Amino acid sequence: MTNCQVPAALIHQIEQELDEDEKEMMLFLCRDFIPDLPSADLRELLGALNERGKLSYLGLSELLYRVKRFDLLKRSLKTQKAAVEADLAKYPRLVSDYRVLMVELNEQLDKKEVNSLIFLLKDYVPRMKMAKDKSFLAVVIDLEKQNMVAPNELELIEECLHNIHRIDLKKKIQKYKQEGKMHLHLFAPQKLNSSINMSQTCLGMKILDSAPVHVSIQESGIASPQVPDDQYRMQSQPLGICLIIDCIGNDTDTLEETFQELGYEVNCYRYLSVEAMNQTLQDAAKLQKHKDYDSFICILVSRGSSQSIFCTDQPFPGFSLDRVKQFFTADSCPSLLGKPKLFFIQSYIVTATNHEPTSLLEIDGDEPKINSNAKRTWNCIPKAADIFWSQCKVDVSTLERSPTSSSFYLQCLAEILRNPQKRKLSLLDIHIELNRRVYDQNKFCHPTQHYSLLLWHTLRKKLFLFPS
Repeated sequence: MTNCQVPAALIHQIEQELDEDEKEMMLFLCRDFIPDLPSADLRELLGALNERGKLSYLGLSELLYRVKRFDLLKRSLKTQKAAVEADLAKYPRLVSDYRVLMVELNEQLDKKEVNSLIFLLKDYVPRMKMAKDKSFLAVVIDLEKQNMVAPNELELIEECLHNIHRIDLKKKIQKYKQEGKMHLHLFAPQKLNSSINMSQTCLGMKILDSAPVHVSIQESGIASPQVPDDQYRMQSQPLGICLIIDCIGNDTDTLEETFQELGYEVNCYRYLSVEAMNQTLQDAAKLQKHKDYDSFICILVSRGSSQSIFCTDQPFPGFSLDRVKQFFTADSCPSLLGKPKLFFIQSYIVTATNHEPTSLLEIDGDEPKINSNAKRTWNCIPKAADIFWSQCKVDVSTLERSPTSSSFYLQCLAEILRNPQKRKLSLLDIHIELNRRVYDQNKFCHPTQHYSLLLWHTLRKKLFLFPS
């Protein structure tokens, strides 16, 4: 085995994790490298690339990056999205800008629009068999075979996009052409100079003659999809801050890994007192990074009541959950105005006693300064808008019976978010799945160990927890 080869077990593992759409994208991205391979099987393609010394860990990382499987980058290749971007900035890329552009167009066209394109193409290629319900990438491959589309021949696609009124996508092609990213030799790699040495090949098919100018998915006009009006923008890198405060200590590691894979910057705190909780929330609300990010997540795990959390030092009255929410509303944190703010609360309920006061503890803190521009915007967006609040309650006896066990609610949440198919659901659909799993579990438990879920939200749009 040469230094360039990737273990077959790793290729098999990654291929098993990809869904059919992701496999199609990856096959399209690799189409230039082995034009003589008749099979459309991704595992065979990657295996053939590997056997010919054309696949490396860097090349495999780029392919996963291009199909946005950042979780597999970390889990299977032990790297991060930022590290891959840094490598792509230093070394020539495996995939041509042309193929990246086509994949981006594919992601932004719905099935109805693709069928319209297929119908319009009858005027240009009447003898070509164009089956209905093909993907855009399959259409492009058909046009490539007819020599009607190539990296420097995109006028036909431009015209069709114009006719279906996707001027935004037509402009992406025009920008690509203006930037001069048409490396024709990438379209016919079999003609490469044989003097390219093995050390270059091992860097992930370093086949460009000139140093590339790398533009990340976030920064590239080609790679920044148009966000539908009914959907929250989720394109920043990272997607936002995920604040985890675990006063029990059993769930932090799993939650941290899960939300890092989703593309969040995760800040974890364990075993906080009420005073430390207050300070941590204040500091989190004041972070300047919020203005550059598209969302915020807060996860709390603690003993408490239905309306408060006790942290580690104060059984009653506890820290008001309503106060937690107020730290991040638009009046307290203008940088999160109009952006989704998600809260997941695991409360281990301590039975109230006659020592419990009627009011909850509200610790005073520095009030954030509010600028006039933010105030004007509040007239359009209420300060309590864009909040998703999921609270799970279970009797504290469940924790006392098994002090080191994870929360079943948080365990299920992590499993769903790490499932390649489930994580593509909207957040509300994810919570429906979460409800189902929790209530199915309750059927096998004593009533004192039943989990109960409360969902309250003021979301104004659909929310998907992955870059869109």
